[in-house]
Amino acid sequence: MPIELTSEIFDCFDQKPKLAFKGKTDFMVVFENEKQIQNLKPSFDKIAQLEARGIIVTAKGDNTDFVSRFFAPQTGVTEDPVTGSAHTTLTPYWAKQLSKLELTATQLSERKGFLKCSLSGDRVQISGQAKLYLIGEINTE
Repeated sequence: MPIELTSEIFDCFDQKPKLAFKGKTDFMVVFENEKQIQNLKPSFDKIAQLEARGIIVTAKGDNTDFVSRFFAPQTGVTEDPVTGSAHTTLTPYWAKQLSKLELTATQLSERKGFLKCSLSGDRVQISGQAKLYLIGEINTE
């Protein structure tokens, strides 16, 4: 169920969303189109004041079924490059909106992420190509 679009949510961005939802840990805010998501300028100070882990922004995609970004400055992550947990919220929403169970998605972070998402009952399956971001060694002695 959508929640009321309050000034608390409006103040987080330079553009106005059309819908908002509150899940267990995150807000999800829906915008009109991909261009808005790509050009969105978040107010990290305002987002950090939300009583949530973070905020997912999304819209129908131009070249994929949907696009998104994820901001969580209150947990030390200003913008996550690719957020698997956000797609467990996004996939059921877009599956219903688009009347399909197999979806393609792009997370429009600076690094970008391309995902295939599948809704199977109450489960979401996510696949894609991982990008190496760290190599290290752990010494257990």
